[in-house]
Amino acid sequence: MTMTVHVDIVSAEKEIFSGLAEMVFAPAEMGEVGITPRHAPFLTKLNPGEVRVKVSDKESFPFFITGGILEVQPHLVTVLADTAIRAKDIDEAAALQAKALAEEALVERSEKMDYATAQAQLAVAVMQLRTLDRLRKRGE
Repeated sequence: MTMTVHVDIVSAEKEIFSGLAEMVFAPAEMGEVGITPRHAPFLTKLNPGEVRVKVSDKESFPFFITGGILEVQPHLVTVLADTAIRAKDIDEAAALQAKALAEEALVERSEKMDYATAQAQLAVAVMQLRTLDRLRKRGE
């Protein structure tokens, strides 16, 4: 019998996912983490990137988050995301445009946008594109 852990992924707008999983992968502040059932409890910040919920050997659900908090309990994993969407719903054209605008702002260093904001927007756009790339490589 395969062990599972309950996973909740929520954003400020709505609940994105709630269900059982064999494993969860998330972009923690100090690097990617993999959480299995009965994992030791911990709490960490999340970076922009992909959260992947593996429900079986044949099925997983990828999500893109812009950051947030991950809480792990032995039988419950909670992702409190700033924003979260299903990876397949990422708008590639918008991500490419956001990346180009952020790169342009970093080069120009205009007063319209501060450097830290441009860096954050660039990081989000790059992680959205990486998430789409991983999604395509896995054939999902």
